[in-house]
Amino acid sequence: MDIRFPRPSVTLGVVTVIVAATAAVVVTSAGAASAASVTFTPVADTYVQSDAATTNYGTSTQVVVDNSPVRRSFLRFTVSGVSGTVTGAKLRLRTISGNSGSDAGGTFRRMSNTTWSETGTTWNNQPTIDGATLGTIGAVSGNTWYEVDVTAAVTGNGTYSFGATSTSGDGAYYDTRESGADAPQLVVTTGSTTTPPSGDPVFVGAGDIADSGSGDSATATLLDSIPGTVFTTGDNVYDSGTASQFNNYYEPTWGRHKSRTRPSPGNHDYNTSGATGYYNYFGTSAGPSGRGYYSFDLGNWHVVSLNSNISMSAGSTQEQWLRGDLAASSKPCTIAYWHHPLFTSSSNHAPSTSTRPLYQALYDYNADVVVWGHNHVYERFAPMNPAGGADTSRGLRSFVAGMGGAGHYGFGTIQPNSEARNSSAWGLLKFTLHSNSYDWQFVPVAGQTYTDSGTTTCH
Repeated sequence: MDIRFPRPSVTLGVVTVIVAATAAVVVTSAGAASAASVTFTPVADTYVQSDAATTNYGTSTQVVVDNSPVRRSFLRFTVSGVSGTVTGAKLRLRTISGNSGSDAGGTFRRMSNTTWSETGTTWNNQPTIDGATLGTIGAVSGNTWYEVDVTAAVTGNGTYSFGATSTSGDGAYYDTRESGADAPQLVVTTGSTTTPPSGDPVFVGAGDIADSGSGDSATATLLDSIPGTVFTTGDNVYDSGTASQFNNYYEPTWGRHKSRTRPSPGNHDYNTSGATGYYNYFGTSAGPSGRGYYSFDLGNWHVVSLNSNISMSAGSTQEQWLRGDLAASSKPCTIAYWHHPLFTSSSNHAPSTSTRPLYQALYDYNADVVVWGHNHVYERFAPMNPAGGADTSRGLRSFVAGMGGAGHYGFGTIQPNSEARNSSAWGLLKFTLHSNSYDWQFVPVAGQTYTDSGTTTCH
């Protein structure tokens, strides 16, 4: 990778959960085999408790595994619409917030009974947990996702019940289907994934990423299975881009991919004077400290990371550097990214017109794609000129990719040439960069349903 910096001169009881299919996420690469992952959420879940033998907990917002008193949890999933060979199945549960955790998250087994009643099951009439042990969750913390590999039990379409017990007197508490987005999940995968063919690099990322919530953990999990170079479109950590926030929020999630990350800074990174937390954390990967704009090549593509937190006006140091950098590039395709969007339909932050000189320079040199963050949504625009007019011959296709993990924003008036948008799913924007074309794909986190994809040639 050739990097160019600026020129100096310029535990449960038994749990039964019933889940219905909510989404299908298909991740493909040109010329490669594909894997399809379908996420199911509970249609029923409950737990029973030994000292409340006639009580039903089917409408509770939690299921519990414990040994003092004895509490068992049950989950049942109905798998449908799955085709092909099942190559993986994961049971995912989230510990409730505000709980200190447990030294044991529970042992999970398959159950032969798949007809138990969510609202009728009690300690006195509970189904038997009679199947093989599938896995055990160790110590757990609050407000965190945990997984059990249940591939041995899930073979295709059908109904599956799982029970959970614990030998610990320190109970573990998990969210139920009444918890909405934090409901248990059964993620079923068919097929297999392969790395894109040699010469077709992957460029994947998002912005508005790490805070004390859970979205950054979910998107980081996606990165674990997607190869390639990672980009960020700013606001890497909240709220103020301090060194401690990078260490406490970014490092445990996206930080495990830091060695392959090429970031750009956002306004929250600059809430620390000079964005020193950002520059010190990423080091030379972020470009010269205090400037934050640089470029590099990926295959047949020239990639430019820019800084929308400093001067971008026509004739500014950054704008002049950009023009010189683009003039020097011999690559036929170009993609650029920075934080503040020139075009957006979000109701939270208006379009940042001060970025137009950067867009103009890219347009003048026939660049192909620009990616932004700032608004915590996903939005794709048709190719446009710097004035926002449709331009299929030379216009840049633009994306707002602010769905890296921070709380979601909403949409206001939909702007001209907006072709796709979503304000409820966290995920990644993945590009596969071919020799004279590219594929784009919105890859949602587990449990989310939104997808968007396409392919087109370079100018």
